[in-house]
Amino acid sequence: MLLPVVAAPIEFVEAVRITADLVPRPRTVPGDTIDVWVGDEAQHVLGLLGEVPEGERARCFLPGYAIRAHSAHEVLFEVALCFRCDGALLLGPLVPAESRGIQGFDADSAPGRELLRRFQEAAATADRSR
Repeated sequence: MLLPVVAAPIEFVEAVRITADLVPRPRTVPGDTIDVWVGDEAQHVLGLLGEVPEGERARCFLPGYAIRAHSAHEVLFEVALCFRCDGALLLGPLVPAESRGIQGFDADSAPGRELLRRFQEAAATADRSR
């Protein structure tokens, strides 16, 4: 999957459970942070996202999860993921025009399944701690 090239180092990545519809397209992904990944774990998650191959998108686009990549001072980009229709929406100031809009990705690929597993695990942990 195409990820924005960032000049600033990514300090941490938030795992977000999306809480509202993304139509019309928001400026930021609405949702609750269910985990924060830092250091090697953040790099691993971003690596998985970068390894997810492109795929054919179906129609629903009802994403349940997103990531927010942060520098020390700001959100660099966000990716909302719908694992049902294989659609990903990239948002944020560093997303180039050609990457805006919904892209297709292969959610059934090994990196796609691992990303979903990580989101589900984070959501279950967040639910237990409430």
